[in-house]
Amino acid sequence: MKTRQLIILIGLSLVLLSSESFAQSGTCAGMDIGPGADLNGFIPFPADNAWNTDISSMPVDPNSANIIAFIGATSALHPDFGAGLYNGSKIGIPYQVVDTTTQPKVPIRLVAYKTESDPGPMPVPPNALIEGYPNPDDGDRHVLVLDRNGCWLYELYRGFKGHGGWKADSTAVWDMTTNEQRPYTWTSADAAGLAIFPGLVRYDEVLAGAINHAIRVTVPVTREAFTPPASHWASSENSQNAPPMGMRMRLKASFDISGFPPNDQVILTALKQYGIIVADNGGAMFISGAPDERWNNSELDQLKTLTASDFEVVLMGPVYTPDNVPTGPSPVVSSFTANPPTITAGESSTLAWTVANTIYIIISPEVGPVRETSAVVQPTVTTTYKLYATNQYGRSIRSVTVTVH
Repeated sequence: MKTRQLIILIGLSLVLLSSESFAQSGTCAGMDIGPGADLNGFIPFPADNAWNTDISSMPVDPNSANIIAFIGATSALHPDFGAGLYNGSKIGIPYQVVDTTTQPKVPIRLVAYKTESDPGPMPVPPNALIEGYPNPDDGDRHVLVLDRNGCWLYELYRGFKGHGGWKADSTAVWDMTTNEQRPYTWTSADAAGLAIFPGLVRYDEVLAGAINHAIRVTVPVTREAFTPPASHWASSENSQNAPPMGMRMRLKASFDISGFPPNDQVILTALKQYGIIVADNGGAMFISGAPDERWNNSELDQLKTLTASDFEVVLMGPVYTPDNVPTGPSPVVSSFTANPPTITAGESSTLAWTVANTIYIIISPEVGPVRETSAVVQPTVTTTYKLYATNQYGRSIRSVTVTVH
């Protein structure tokens, strides 16, 4: 496809720019395609999303010192990403950006957490990178896929390639244009019920000079509680000093970062401005990032000179335990119809729906997540379509069948 070009005079030099890339910089459609692709300035979710909120001036939580001590004040900060291999596996959580005009959606077979997962289909490539590649073990095996056409984020926990599709223990679909929230007490592809991708440190953003979001972190033991933006706990620990899922910490403003390499300073600046969000149980103060051969592991190792005592806990909002989880009305699906309900092979039918009190909708099979109120389908055999309407309190499901003669 031909693109128009812009000629800009800078000083005495002519700079030729593609008008398409110029216009799309910082947008979902402006992302590059492929494994570890450059996002070209795009930041998932709105500016007021919890991941993208500047917390540098927020008050310190009154229990901060006790929580840091519970985590382990001397626990070293550990960048859990880098270049090369560790025990035969890439270091970090990989991701891929796809174009859904060429990458079809495929079925996802749910194994362990069916009732708290989002159903397929999802545009997961057959060669999608699994966490731990090229030799993923029996660990978390996260698979992260960004759709630059629809601006959806698909995440799998314990993803395995299957015949004609994929299977996973848990899945989550995220609308990157809204402040989507999973139902209270639901997990996602991460223990805290959070999206994983927006919390990764990526080389393309470090290269650009700024990380404009919070960073995912793990701690050894969490509390049987969560605080927004999290929606799920993964512990039976009841100590008031144990960090709940979703808790935020930040690097103290007084910490001197001037002696660190420039790339490290980008990361450290983000730790002061946006902080870290507790997302899973794991290594103490392990921050997450994407593998990239451009990382300088020796520079990243210098971050290990920081300890948990260099951080402080930001004042938490409501902390939810099994005793006070919010409740409310699930989505209302007023109608879900197929017109016509009976077709011959090769014909199409239009699914239409009316819903209320809903955060996001998925139609399965064939369609996937939608923002519209209708979708055209062309089944080759008689097919029952299910509409999954989800909000912060739960999910409502309705079905309709298209009969194929």
